[in-house]
Amino acid sequence: MKIKKEYFILAGVMVALILYLVLHRSDRTHYKLPDMTKVSGKQISKLEVGKADKTLVLNKKDNTWHIGSKEYPADSAKVKKMLDVIEELNLTALVSESKNYVRYDLTHDKKIAVKAWQGKTLSREFDIGKAATTYQHTFVRLATDPNVYHAIGNFRREFDQTVDELRDKTVLSVTEKDIREITLTKDKKTMILSQKQVSEQEGKKKDKKGKTSKEPEIKIVWQDAEGKKVDKEKVESLLSVLNRMECESYINDVKKDDLKNPTCDVVMKGNKEYSLSVFAKKDKDAKTYPAISSENEYPFLLSDSQVDTIKTKIDELLEVKEK
Repeated sequence: MKIKKEYFILAGVMVALILYLVLHRSDRTHYKLPDMTKVSGKQISKLEVGKADKTLVLNKKDNTWHIGSKEYPADSAKVKKMLDVIEELNLTALVSESKNYVRYDLTHDKKIAVKAWQGKTLSREFDIGKAATTYQHTFVRLATDPNVYHAIGNFRREFDQTVDELRDKTVLSVTEKDIREITLTKDKKTMILSQKQVSEQEGKKKDKKGKTSKEPEIKIVWQDAEGKKVDKEKVESLLSVLNRMECESYINDVKKDDLKNPTCDVVMKGNKEYSLSVFAKKDKDAKTYPAISSENEYPFLLSDSQVDTIKTKIDELLEVKEK
């Protein structure tokens, strides 16, 4: 009887232990994560990104994103990364209910506040803190929820951008195959290059009767104003440098008309006319050159290396040796 009694006691202890484990599971299994409404990045038409007392506003107009009241064109790739985060925001765990946001960089001076609209509807609003120690998650807080959550991904840097960093830096983009004429000017020397079709070689071709006939082979060549052939590869190399050119930054305190007497100038004509003008440095120790382009309404700065490359390409065509 004593042994049976011990078995009953042991069984009771085991039942009590099981009940304890079931009823006292980790808090992680007791809470329910907020339901996240679906938001389509393609449908978002306005973004507000705020940090401390500064708010950056982006608006979509004619399928193009613009920054602020001056409507600077925004870098579409960088905006898309923001939209992807907003659309795919996925909470994976409750981190804190204490309302102590310091350790998560979710205080007013550290957090990044994000708002996204679809038309006039505010579709998503949340605060971004720092990345978790694994860098696989980011601490976030929803607008109507005081709790801190883990969201998948390390995405704070996608929103931690200045106006200048978000601006589209593409200042000149040409369709190389469409260019038919180029005017180069450097150090008061000018050269006009034009494209011409010539019959340079004869090719063999058979007619319907099987007889071999000769007909001219048409080739595209570049030549100067006197009709002298110019190295085609050098022309294409220059056009390649000018295509999809990006600036270092923009000049906000001057207008295009304020810049006079370029030291280097390229005009390209095809289905439309393109131009790039580079000006002397304001300071001999500066690392950038002021410049303007027909494809951008704002003056900008090109790096030393960019301008050196352009000048070298022009010199090769002008056959000018730097002294």
